[in-house]
Amino acid sequence: AWSIERPPGDTAGCTFCHTSSEERCSTCHQRHQFDPRVARRAEQCKTCHWGKDHRDWEAYDIGLHGVVYQVNKWKPEQFDFSKKLSDADYVGPTCQYCHMRGGHHNVQRFGTVYTSMGMSMADRGAPIWNEKRDRWVSVCDDCHSPRFAREQMQALDEAVKDAGLKYRETFKVAEDLLVDGVLDPMPKDLCPDWSGQHLWSLKIGAYHDGEAYGGKTGESGEFRMSNCTDVERLCFESVGYFQTYIYKGMAHGSWNDATYSDGSFGMDRWLVNVKQNASRARRLATLEKKVGITWQPEEFWKTGEWLDELTGPYIVKNHPGKTIFDLCPDPGWLDTHHAPAE
Repeated sequence: AWSIERPPGDTAGCTFCHTSSEERCSTCHQRHQFDPRVARRAEQCKTCHWGKDHRDWEAYDIGLHGVVYQVNKWKPEQFDFSKKLSDADYVGPTCQYCHMRGGHHNVQRFGTVYTSMGMSMADRGAPIWNEKRDRWVSVCDDCHSPRFAREQMQALDEAVKDAGLKYRETFKVAEDLLVDGVLDPMPKDLCPDWSGQHLWSLKIGAYHDGEAYGGKTGESGEFRMSNCTDVERLCFESVGYFQTYIYKGMAHGSWNDATYSDGSFGMDRWLVNVKQNASRARRLATLEKKVGITWQPEEFWKTGEWLDELTGPYIVKNHPGKTIFDLCPDPGWLDTHHAPAE
């Protein structure tokens, strides 16, 4: 939905990976060359797996394993890329060595993503998570003891749990502003969201029901990156960016990412900013009520040269009374819609 809501020229970075590059051999093996030795180098993953909301490359590159790789990668006796992954005896792990263990191309077998890029508690005790953890211990066991590997996973869990405390508190402050009617602007005062509706951008997964959040029972919003309040944007960045830094950093041995580089310190900063914004909004609302001011949101929240390029206004203008779900042959094609099972 982050890409859908905006004009194509604005989301080239999204579509390059998620359409033209995804699941193609030439993305990793390089077209016209197709040399396995190239596909075995960690940099090959860098094409797609980097950036604020999926900080894999950066976390690996400045982490312990990445540094070992960078200072030794030109030495064949340390990294012999002519060997298959199943035969390789590297001095340190590459992305491929861990995530494509033995040369297996189903990367999800060794994906550390449990739920929402680690934004939920990492260890909930479900059998599938235990299975993944045991599988990861078997990878770490190539160089480390199983006890060491499990200790690192426990450290990952603790970091994610601490981040979750900030995540929930940040969102609660924003939610209270909305419910109390002092969020400026309210969803109804904005131009339509990407679906052609006026759902609150943080009404995720149909967790919130009621008129205050916009939409009908069971309808879900989506993190909104355009035309939203500063409070909502801060919530989005706190989770979509900074909590991802924490999770990816801990998973890749990059303590700098997890703590300093807008990881836990970044979540601290954004929580304070949201609280400060909320405090100001409430004081202003109190003053306006006392002097009898009835505030009307500015027109630039509803329309404008840029806003008119977004998907929501386009749907409302060209398909009155419809939403993006009405225009799709299968209403369940976007999992955020949470369409009835039937």
